[in-house]
Amino acid sequence: MSRIHPLLIGIALSSFSIAASASEPSADKSAYTLFNRTPESQLRDLSTDRPDLTESPYTVDAGWMQLEMDLVALTHEHDKSGGADVEASEFSVANVNFKLGLTSRIDLQTVFSTYTRVRVSDHVAGVSETISGFGDITSRLKINLWGNDGGKTAFGLMPFVKWPANQHGLGNKSVEGGLIVPLAVDLGNGWGLGAMTELDLVRNAADTGYRVDWVNTVTVGHDIAGNLGGYLELASSLTEGRDLATFDCGLNYGVSRHTQLDAGVNFGLTRATEDYTVFAGISIRF
Repeated sequence: MSRIHPLLIGIALSSFSIAASASEPSADKSAYTLFNRTPESQLRDLSTDRPDLTESPYTVDAGWMQLEMDLVALTHEHDKSGGADVEASEFSVANVNFKLGLTSRIDLQTVFSTYTRVRVSDHVAGVSETISGFGDITSRLKINLWGNDGGKTAFGLMPFVKWPANQHGLGNKSVEGGLIVPLAVDLGNGWGLGAMTELDLVRNAADTGYRVDWVNTVTVGHDIAGNLGGYLELASSLTEGRDLATFDCGLNYGVSRHTQLDAGVNFGLTRATEDYTVFAGISIRF
């Protein structure tokens, strides 16, 4: 894992350098707001923060709403290290990101998990526990600094706050937050690059204070055929001395100008990371 982080960081820094030199002026949509809706004829192409883990710097057009959701997701982990035999699975339905375009460059997002069920079985001790319910709520503000409506690159800032709304121990009881910095680069010929770095201020495991987690991702996407596209991604996180990393891949299909379907799988690359997550989702703009 110590080799993965420098790779991701190096790619991200190179991408930011490309962005600084390749940005171009955007179309002027400053007259449109939440209460003065962007005409459909001037809408940018549908852009989502899913299905990969790398967030997009593109915002929802002013006055429009966008629903991005896991229809279903399943995560599995089986830990046999040190003589243990602990199996954990997480099943969730309707993990939602609801977006509202406030201005031509800013949107407001509300992220929450409608229903999650977690089951942990210790096969050595012969015991298991299952909890389920509603998850936490996260408020995010996406601010596009350039590239929303033109140019080969786009760059943004996404501050966020997590509110402890979970049921039955599906999360902690602390307010947490952080900052996401996403970048997109049009590589031409149907290829696109995304990079993201993220700093999270989260409660530590001992519940004695806060720690800072550092997340980095790099994704490459390509048009496959017609409205079908695919992506490959590397994601890593440093958290309380643990190195988490995944290799992710998936597909997305544009049903219409306002609707997209997707599916994918994330594979754990380190012992501390879940073995895999599989999911299918939908995004709708209205």
